[in-house]
Parts: sequence; structure tokens; C-alpha cells
Amino acid sequence: MGLSFNDWMELLIPLLGGLGLFLYGMTVMSEGLEKSAGNKLEKIIEKLSSNIFKGVFVGAIVTMIVQSSSATTVMVVGFVNAGIMNLTQAIGIIMGANIGTTITAQLVSIDISALAPIAIALGVGIKLFSKKNKQIIIGEIILGFGILFLGMEIMKDALKPLRELPAFIDMITSIGAGSLLGTIKGFLIGLIVTAIVQSSSATTGIMVALALAGVLPIESAFPILLGTNVGTCVTALLSSISANRTAKRAALMHLLFNVIGTIIFITFFSKITISIVSGMSDDPARQLANAHTLFNVVNTILLLPFAGLIVKAVSMILPTTPEEKEASTFGVKYLDDRILETPTIALGQAMKEVLHMGNLAKISYESAIQAIRDNDMKSVEKTFKIEKTINTLEREISEYLIKLSNTAIDNDDRKVIDGLFSTVNDIERVGDHADNIAELALYKIDNNVNFSEKAILELEEMVGKVTESYDLALQAMKEESRHHAQRVIEIEGVVDEMEKTLRKKHITRLNEGRCETSSGIIFLDMLSNLERISDHSSNIALAVLDVAER
Repeated sequence: MGLSFNDWMELLIPLLGGLGLFLYGMTVMSEGLEKSAGNKLEKIIEKLSSNIFKGVFVGAIVTMIVQSSSATTVMVVGFVNAGIMNLTQAIGIIMGANIGTTITAQLVSIDISALAPIAIALGVGIKLFSKKNKQIIIGEIILGFGILFLGMEIMKDALKPLRELPAFIDMITSIGAGSLLGTIKGFLIGLIVTAIVQSSSATTGIMVALALAGVLPIESAFPILLGTNVGTCVTALLSSISANRTAKRAALMHLLFNVIGTIIFITFFSKITISIVSGMSDDPARQLANAHTLFNVVNTILLLPFAGLIVKAVSMILPTTPEEKEASTFGVKYLDDRILETPTIALGQAMKEVLHMGNLAKISYESAIQAIRDNDMKSVEKTFKIEKTINTLEREISEYLIKLSNTAIDNDDRKVIDGLFSTVNDIERVGDHADNIAELALYKIDNNVNFSEKAILELEEMVGKVTESYDLALQAMKEESRHHAQRVIEIEGVVDEMEKTLRKKHITRLNEGRCETSSGIIFLDMLSNLERISDHSSNIALAVLDVAER
């Protein structure tokens, strides 16, 4: 194409360096925006996604903050897994995410690169000399903004020599020059490049830089742009191969939505879109950004009424399996490594997973008590089965918390993670004690052991207090309630005294021959396990209080 090897190196090195700065700046800025939003981001998604129209709005807003439609889609997967929203609500958020991701192109198409050094200097100054966490976060947002535009300016300058290359100009003008072949060529370029670099933002950034350099007209850019929209779905599909079926459905919905929209635009709206954006601005970069936004907005408007059909199609392609139903009850529900890209959301999901584990331990405990009461073998087997799941959850949650602690989180969130580590351990121990009680029930059944009426009444009294304590501990964690946590600690004192008193009474009955030795052993072991469950409930409550005080 008329350039020597040295010329190519002089073009590629600053281009890659500029692209690196562009992506790094976007990451810094989006991390700052996420931190400033905090756990509000998760609450926004939960509360405002009650119907598909609100979902579109939420998807757009959240994606503007996290600067990644893929990250938003991953969040949606977690919420669908949790049963917080259905697939119809999810597709609304995914459609909105497509609109939100166009903000990146709109932002960088405005040539304000002269402000980049000022923004970098201001951002660094705020980060270095501020002591308040909120001010540091503001500094990060400003710094990321500056780095992003500095990278864009470097890319633009690196690409300017391409204007003098006839071969490059001929190649660009052959793309989308009114012919079907040219449109397909441009579409494939956008799709392949986006799939390779795993980022539609990177592809869009390069396209805007080419437009700013004056070497990419809108006629050539638009089919490439359509390809990037499908290319980003390919990335999501590849990442869902090893994920659960819910993740596959979300990725497939995203793909169907963008593919159908692309076919509609290639067939009916390409020339109209180019005409509209050309009339809005003479600047090729602004034309490209406007075309990106117009495609996603119009595509959403056209396909929103058919969202239910897309959901049905995906559900037919990937129907729910019996194994999936069981996994949704007993397996990991909320954790996904891809959510780690948005740490505040990941922390919220981790807390929900800990509560899920806590509720499983409660089911296990109640099943074990049922087995003791009614000599019920099915309840014994249920407890044994859940105990294995609890052990798996402990390992997976702990590994996830370690990964989360290595992300860009603030000190307050790090302290919450520390508390979750101890809580996970306490819940696992509750599961162990439920398992012990089930073992006692099994011995009781196999050996036809019976309790005296007095022993039964005493056990029921203690079971009631321990159940109340554990329920309140989970409630305290869910609601971050100091009141519930304090009540758990008060009950713990009552249970300790009860355990001592009942132990003395039962030993007296054994010595006086009013109770069988075999039933006495089971009774005393029951007291020990119940008292230990109360201890772990108290530990969970103390962790809640510790976080609340900080």
C-alpha cells in the first residue's frame, strides 16, 4: 500500500499505544462511575425492571455507567438466575444496554482532545491530594476521561498518513459503496475485528479515530458498525459456552436481537440512515456516532413489541432441563466470574449467595429436627444431601470472595468481604451440626430409641429458641439490621443457660434410672449441637454489627 516497514511501524506503534490509553481511560472512568454509584446500581436494576419498558431505560442508564453492554448482560444473567426478573424483563435491559453502549461513540466523537491534558492533571491532583473517598472517586472519573481522549488524539494522529495512500482509500470506498457486496464486506470486517479484539468499544474507538483523521466516510463506516453490533454478541456467546443455560439464553437473546435488527437495516434502512446522519452533521465522526445511536434506538423501537416472541424462541431452542431446576434450588445461584468486572454488583451477588447458603443450612437444620421428631428417614437423607451442597457452596463462595477482594474495591467494601468470609464459615458449621443431628436421628431410628415426654418438651423448647436465633441472624444479615443482631446475641445467652440447665436435669434422670442410656446420649448430643448452632448464629450477628459500626 505504498508504505515501507518503518512507515508501518511508525503508524502501528502509536496506534496501538493510543488504543491502549483509550481502553485504559475508559476502564478507569467506568470504575470510578461504578464506585460512585455503589450498591445503588444493583437496586436500580431490581426496582426499575418491573416491566420491559422500564427495563430498556435501566439497561441504557446502567450501561452508560459501566461502559460495557457485556457487563450489563452478565448482571442480567445473575438476576434471572435469582428469580428476581424473568427473561421478558431481561430482554428489555439487554435492548437498553445496546442503546447505552452508543454513548461511548457519542462521547469520543466530540473533538475536545485539547482538554485531555487539563483533565489528566486535575484528576491526578484530586487523587493524590484528597483524603475523602468520594473526592478520590471523582478524581478517577476525571482522570479516566482525560486518558481516554488523549488515547483518541494519539490514534487520530497515527492514522492521518493513511489519507495519502490511494490503495487504502480504494479499499475504504469499496466498502458499502451502495452495493450488496460492499455492504457484506464492511459487515464482515466489523464482525471479525470485534470478535478478535473482544471489545466493540475498541472497534468503535478505532473507527472514530479513522473518521477524525478524515479517512473513513459514513458510507463505509455504517456497514462496519453493523458488524460490530453482531461481533459483540459473538463474544458473549463464546463466553457463555462454559456457563449455565440461563447465561446461554441471555447471550442468545442478545444475538437474535442484533442479527434481526442488522438484517432489517441492511435490507431497508441503510441509505435512509446515512442520509439522515449526513444531514445532521458534516463531521464524519459525528455522523458515525449518530448512526450508531440511530441504529440501536430504531432497532429497539421496532423489535420491542416482539420481545415476547424472541424470549419464546430462545426458550424453545434452550428449554429448561430437570437438572437446571434442581441446580436453581441447591446449586450456586448468584455468582459469575464475569460480574467481577463490576465489583459493586459482584459484592451484592456474593451477599445474596451467602444468604442462599444460609437458607439451605436452615432447610437442612429443620429437616434434621423433623427426622428426630418423627423418625423420618427421608428427612435424614435430605439433610445429608443438602450438607454436600453447603460444603460446595462454602468452597465456591470463598474462592469468589478472594477474587472479589483482588478487584478495584474501596476499603468499606473490603471490610464487608472480610465479614462475609467469617459468616460463610459459620453457616457451614451450622450445616455440619444439622448433619450431626441427622446422624443422631439415624441412630435413633436404627436402634428404636424413644425419648420421654419430659425430654421431648425440653428439646422442643430449646429447638424453638435456636430456630428463632438463626432466623433472626439471617434476617439481620439480609436487612443489615442492628436490632435483629442484638436480639440474636441476647437469645444466645438464654440458650447457653438453657443448655446447662437441661444437661443437669437429664443427667439426674439418667442417674435415677428414669431415662434409657441410649436416649440419654442422643439427648445430650442434641443439646451440644443446638447450643453450637446458637453460637454460630451469634457470630453471624456480631459480623453484622461489626460492619454497621464501621
